[in-house]
This record gives sequence, C-alpha cells and structure tokens, in this order.
Amino acid sequence: MYARIITLMNNLRLRTKLFLSFGCVVLIPVLIVGLFLTNELRNMAMANALEQITANVDRVKKRTGEMLNIPLDIAYRLSNDSRLEEVANHRYESVYDVVEAYWNYPDFRDFVRLYNEVSSIRLYIDNPTVLNNWEFLQTNESVTQEQWYQTALAQRGLVCWNYIRDNRNGQYYLSLIRKVNFFKARTTGVLVVNVNTKKLNAILNQESFETLIMDENDNIVASNRVDTQDKSLSNIDLATLSATGQGPHDVTIDGKPFKMVIDHWQPGGSLNSLRIISIFSVASIVDEPNRIIFLASIVILSAMIMAILLIYYVSRLLTGRMLHLSKHISKVAAGNLGATLVIDGKDEIGQLARQFNHMVLNINELMSEVQESNRQKNATQLKQNEIKFKMMASQINPHFLFNALESIRMKALVRGQADISQVVRLLGKMMRKNLEVGNGRISLQSELETVNSYLVIQKFRYDDRLTYELLVDPKANPFQIPPLIIQPLVENCVIHGLENRIEGGMVRVEIRLEDSYLKVQVSDNGVGISKTRIQEIRKMLNNNDDYETNNIGMRNIHLRLQLTYGPQFGLTLASQIGFGTQISFAIPLRSDSYV
Repeated sequence: MYARIITLMNNLRLRTKLFLSFGCVVLIPVLIVGLFLTNELRNMAMANALEQITANVDRVKKRTGEMLNIPLDIAYRLSNDSRLEEVANHRYESVYDVVEAYWNYPDFRDFVRLYNEVSSIRLYIDNPTVLNNWEFLQTNESVTQEQWYQTALAQRGLVCWNYIRDNRNGQYYLSLIRKVNFFKARTTGVLVVNVNTKKLNAILNQESFETLIMDENDNIVASNRVDTQDKSLSNIDLATLSATGQGPHDVTIDGKPFKMVIDHWQPGGSLNSLRIISIFSVASIVDEPNRIIFLASIVILSAMIMAILLIYYVSRLLTGRMLHLSKHISKVAAGNLGATLVIDGKDEIGQLARQFNHMVLNINELMSEVQESNRQKNATQLKQNEIKFKMMASQINPHFLFNALESIRMKALVRGQADISQVVRLLGKMMRKNLEVGNGRISLQSELETVNSYLVIQKFRYDDRLTYELLVDPKANPFQIPPLIIQPLVENCVIHGLENRIEGGMVRVEIRLEDSYLKVQVSDNGVGISKTRIQEIRKMLNNNDDYETNNIGMRNIHLRLQLTYGPQFGLTLASQIGFGTQISFAIPLRSDSYV
C-alpha cells in the first residue's frame, strides 16, 4: 500500500504535489489547531519563550566564546614567546636597560591596541631587577597569597577564569590567568589578561531577556541589568540561584514565577567554569495569548489566500526552470560536453545549474588531464626503454678481456710486481661488477667496494698526488640503491678535478642517514668549475633532449635518480674556482619507487 502511494505521488506533476502538500500540511492542521488554540496557546507561548531563552543563552555563549578566544589565543602566543622569556628573566644592570627592554618589547601594548576584547595584559615574575609598570610586575606577598595566583601556579599551564581586582587601578575584571613556564631560564610567571568589561556587557545588552554571566564564586561578571553589575548573588534578589544546577528551571523571585536557563561553561577547556543565566517573567508571556488569538486568525486567513496564489506562481516558475535543466542534462548524456546552462537566480535550482556547468567543465578538464597523464607516462616509459637499450648496447662479451687481465696479473705476480698485480685484480673486479649490473638494486656496501677499487687503481696511477677519504655511516651499508650512481661521480672528481692539478688533491665521499634520507656527497679540492660551465652542466642535466655522449656520466645518474624516486630528486652541483667541486644527492628511505 505504501509503495503504491509513493508511486502515485511520483507520477503527479510538481504543481499538483505543491497544492496537495499545502492542503495536507497547512489547511488541515490549521483547522485542527484552531479548535484547541485557546487552551494550547499558553503552553505554546511558554514553550516559545523557553526556546528563545535557550537560544539567548546559546547566542550569548557563542558570542562570549568568540570574544574569550582572543585572550586565549594571546595567552597561547605569549606562553611560547622566547622574546618574552628573555625580557622577563634577564638580569638588568640599570634602570635604562629595563626601560629599553620594555620599549623593545611592545607585544602587550600591540595586543591591547589591536583587540578591543582585551583591556590590559600583565605578567607577574620573580625578577628583582625589573621595574613595575602596567605590563611587568614583581611578585610580592600580597599577590602570592591571592587564591587565583596560587591556583595558577598549581596547574600545568591550564587556563583559569576569575573575576579579580586589578591592583594597578583597583577595578575588577574577568581575567584569564595562566602559569607561564620559562624552560630556558627554568622560572615561571603568571600571565593575567583582563577582558574588556564594556564589550562583555555590550554583548548582553543585545539580548531581550535579563542575562547574567557569573564566575564560580557567584560574582556577576557581566549583566544587562545595570543594578547587578559588579555585584555577587548574595547582594541581590537572586541569591537562591547559587545552588541551582544546569538546564531550565522554574523559580520564584519576590513571590512571582519566572523561567530560567543556566549553562555551566568552561571556555577553551579551562580549569574552572563560568555560568550564563537568562531569566524571564511568566506573567509577561501569559498576558499575550488573547491578543495573539485575534491577530492569528486574521493572519492565518490572509496567509492561506496568499499561499494559494504564491504556490500557483512558484509552481509554474519551478517546473519551467527544471524542464530547462533536464534538457541540458540530456544533451550532456548524449555526449555534448560543450553544453552550457544559463538559469538566473541564486536559489537551489540556480545553484544546481551552476554546479552542472562546473561539473561539465571539470569533466572536460579531467579528460584533458588524463590524456596529458597518459602522454607523460608513455614518454617516461619510452625514455626508460631508450636508456635500457643504450645500456644493453654498451655491454659486450667480456670473457676474453677477463682472461687477458688474469694472464697479465699472473705474469706480474710471477715477476714480483705485486702492486701491478693488485691493480689488475681490482680492475678486473670492477669490470666484472659493472658488467654484472642489472636493472635491480644493490647494497650501498657493494657500491662502495667498487668505489674503493677505483680509488686504489687511481692511487696507483697518481701515487702521492691523490688522497681520498670514505666517511660512511655503518648503518647505511645494507641500504639498497641503484647500481653505479656513486663511482661515476668519484671518477668525475678525479678526472676533471685533480688530473690537471700538478700538486694533486683529495677526494672525499661522505654518506650519512639524516631526516629519513640517505645523503651522499662526493667532493674534491681540485681546480673547480666556472659559473658559466656550472650553468651549462645544470642545463644539460635538466634538458629533456637526449645526449649522444656521456650517457653513463652525470646526466645518466641524474635521470636514473629522477626515474627511480621522482622528479624532485637528482644531482645537486656546487663549485668554486680554485677550491674544488661538490656533487650531492639524497635518496628517500622508502621501499617503493616513483616509476
């Protein structure tokens, strides 16, 4: 039965649905309510007033919370301000030094000037060299004996809200109180931020009901009743409210019934709470029903006539615009992504039209992005295949070469040329490692063995002209890296940095783990590279065009790093004429690859 009703409603036109809805939702309920209006109006008025007073409390709570967020934010900033720690804990030698320090720290004054929610800020600090002013005050016995001061020191940075007397001008303010820990100086202070009482009262003055804000000691912090400001509950006719709990209550004041809502509130997760109380007289609400009954009858009758006319007009307007929207949706469904819908208005249908146009635009952009992404992916794959092909093309069958090197090594060893034999053995080892390199990864330790073999061979060649250092974090040895990305950089430093230097030089390889990265730096103290040449090399590294020479050199390593780990990785080059060259790169300590 229910399904048949839903199907029948779905088959009706929108105009018919609107008239049926009006008849069922408005006409029939109004006739029924009219029979019981006299008896129920009082309850409705009371419920409405209670809703208003609840909304009043919520509104005051929201506005007051927004206002109190300002001193909360100021207290958080100041508690983490290293400059404040320096000013408060510095041991000054003269009055001039103190005045100069106060003048150079204008933050308290700037906050008060920028935010009218705050009337003043002061800091109590145990520093005998400071001078008391409106901002920095030395602690004394009268202050340290105050309950709010002791409570602030006993907490670990929690905020307290208290209605306290400002000993500078004798006035009472709702104040944010917070202990400030100066970790560097190992001292503490107490920060007091006075809330602007006039602005707090101005928030309550916007409310139609009598509204109070009190602290946990029953002090009236703010009120829209002038005769209750700066007083406590014990001084006025609301003393019975002190023991009343959270929520709405029926109370009697001076023998008359009142409705009241109390909200206990801890702004900013503070240690203690504030209470917002809103009160209205029941008599002021009950006197209105008779007048409302007469006015309601006239208004309801007029509204029914206007509603019928309005529904007829609105239904025509809605159906026409929705049909227009439906036609354009059909065009897009047919594949016409260039269709643009123009519907005036800022209502839901107008918003739906704009979202429809935005959706069509996003579809076009997504299609373009997908095409571009596929193009880049294909280009990257093609570049990888070209690099693999060129690396494979550079490999030859090495068996005859290994046999020849072994024969030379044995001959040198037989003739007593141990150093030549060692160099030939290392050369053969290097060549075998290079030719056995595949597309996978090797351990950093294996790569460093190749580097060490190369440097020993070059040491044999250059003798005392070449010295080298390998500074490696032992924890980095098992880390897997692409093969042949460090040895070519060392070779580059030896050939281009030290070969033309008569007195020789040093090559340093430094590898460390830092900030989730493996960082490698190869440096020499050779002849260096000019700024013009540096720019040419950087341009060559970042150029997408292929180079027919030096593919196994720096550009090859740069491309392999970017293809393996992402475009943000690669070689970094720094040099200075006469002081040497540094080549470095970083590898993320993660197991996945970019490609």
